[in-house]
Amino acid sequence: MSSFRHPHYVYIFSMTNGKKKMTYGKSPEDALAVLFLRLTAEEQALVIQDDYIKINQRRMRDYADQLG
Repeated sequence: MSSFRHPHYVYIFSMTNGKKKMTYGKSPEDALAVLFLRLTAEEQALVIQDDYIKINQRRMRDYADQLG
């Protein structure tokens, strides 16, 4: 039941190379922290931290072709 009190959302962050990275979290800051756990230092430098969109899981496949 606790997962309903603290929902997680899907965030898509833009990168300087034109691609996007998808991650999840309670807030954009939380999602960015989760994303940085998965990326190398070089990839982290490409993420535009204030350029993101928040979507629900049903819309994930609408963005699949933009991910990299």
